[in-house]
Amino acid sequence: MPLLTRSVSALTLVTLAIAGCSSPAEEADACGPTRAVVARAIDGDTIELESGERVRYLMIDTPESTNQDECWGEEAKAVNEALVLGQEITLTYDAVCTDRYGRLLAYVALEGYEINLALVEHGHACVLYLPPNGDHSVEDFEAAEELARRRGSGLWGACVGDLPC
Repeated sequence: MPLLTRSVSALTLVTLAIAGCSSPAEEADACGPTRAVVARAIDGDTIELESGERVRYLMIDTPESTNQDECWGEEAKAVNEALVLGQEITLTYDAVCTDRYGRLLAYVALEGYEINLALVEHGHACVLYLPPNGDHSVEDFEAAEELARRRGSGLWGACVGDLPC
């Protein structure tokens, strides 16, 4: 085997070995990490990762839980916290990576279960569609919100006359 071929093969093996040793928190795409552990839930639609980065969930809006005491704000935060706190999550990004506050914008999943959509399905969040993010999923989110409204789930049953979204 020629020396150049052996060197390239050895380099390839070393590269694969190093790549195989990276921890999930180190994996990233152009926007940010693809896997991370949640350090805290800031509110119903925003979390902080162990790295200190903040993530704003794409396609949803929840009532505020701090300072404004909006109907269902504390409940949305509590559900979000119960689902993701201390958990290793998967982050998937869309067309725009961050918002004007520097937060990462992502779809958050736990073991394949998409948290953003689940919060809408169970009435803890409203749809917040800000194109171009969500172009591929807006119909699914709107259908989930309509179903939650018809069922009177979460905020749709508790905040009559005082809907936060």
